[in-house]
Amino acid sequence: MNNLEFIEKHVITELIKQGYDQSVARISADIAKEHYCRNTASAKGKMFVDCLHVAKVWAGKYQPQIKR
Repeated sequence: MNNLEFIEKHVITELIKQGYDQSVARISADIAKEHYCRNTASAKGKMFVDCLHVAKVWAGKYQPQIKR
């Protein structure tokens, strides 16, 4: 499993666990992968956290009401 596959798998899993639709989670994972390819981490060892944050922000705008 390479870095992009890791980010995609874990972002989707985390967003679905938090109540987002699967389609929104998949699109958000693509946004997170783009962020990974374009940017560096904000702190050492924080790249996944940064990617997850970007995905959650995008998912929140796309699906503002989370099913709980």
